[in-house]
Amino acid sequence: MSRPDESAVLIEGPWTHRSVHARGTRFHIVEAGEGPLVLLLHGFPQFWWSWRHQLVSLPAAGYRAVAVDLRGYGASDKPPRGYDLPALAADATGLIRALGETGAIVVGHDWGGLVAWTMAALDPKTVRRLVAVSAPHPLRLRSALRSDPFGQLRASAHAFGFQLPFLPERRLTARGAALVGRLLDEWSGPAWPEEEATRTYREAFGILNVAHCALEYHRWFARSQLRPDGLRYARSMRTGIETPTLQLHGALDRRMLPRTAQGSGRHVVAPYRWRLVEGAGHFPHEERPGEFDTELIDWLADPEPDR
Repeated sequence: MSRPDESAVLIEGPWTHRSVHARGTRFHIVEAGEGPLVLLLHGFPQFWWSWRHQLVSLPAAGYRAVAVDLRGYGASDKPPRGYDLPALAADATGLIRALGETGAIVVGHDWGGLVAWTMAALDPKTVRRLVAVSAPHPLRLRSALRSDPFGQLRASAHAFGFQLPFLPERRLTARGAALVGRLLDEWSGPAWPEEEATRTYREAFGILNVAHCALEYHRWFARSQLRPDGLRYARSMRTGIETPTLQLHGALDRRMLPRTAQGSGRHVVAPYRWRLVEGAGHFPHEERPGEFDTELIDWLADPEPDR
């Protein structure tokens, strides 16, 4: 059976595909609509297509929606380095400028959410509003991994297995990336994922080097905890977030526990809103797109979001 190539992620719809260069790297983006820029950053184990519902609803509400394949994913470049959160945040800010804007509304899910938090702390002028989906503030996540061994630490057990060399890549891609489908099923709420979603994400993880690059995100986060680069990053993240922030989280999330994410508000000094999406697991923007989009678009339309 032949390995999927990058054409597997060039899925047709009411959007356009193109490549944009930022920081010496080629990024595959998908865009639709006109208006204020909303940059959509996906998580693991997915790619830009996780935002397919929002690529319809946001343009209909008057926004320019741009979903990107993060470094190492989909049809974007897959360089050997640059999978630490400061570098990934610099990728995203570079993309905003490459798209002709000085700032954007940034919506990030899972790893994309950690990137979005990092952008808001390290380069706040580029983030006009921040939406973190299924993603606690990075310092809150670090704290929960230490203080909640039978909760968040246990929920993150898969990431410890990812620290091994070579074997995790083989496990992720074996039998047509069957493990990707199992993770989607384990982390979601009831009645999701549909067969189409499972098939699409499994195929995307079969693209050469995607599995390795995706695992490098997890490896940096775990291995940097006591290294100088990780300690520098943690210090830089102590800066209070001065960007209006919406945090959306699935009530049934078993990957990032709601109690872990809910403590993130202490790191935000700007207006902050927390919302649980009932009946959803780790992928609320896909599992409950109607409810998710209502919360998102209503908050974006509010000129004075509440604390």
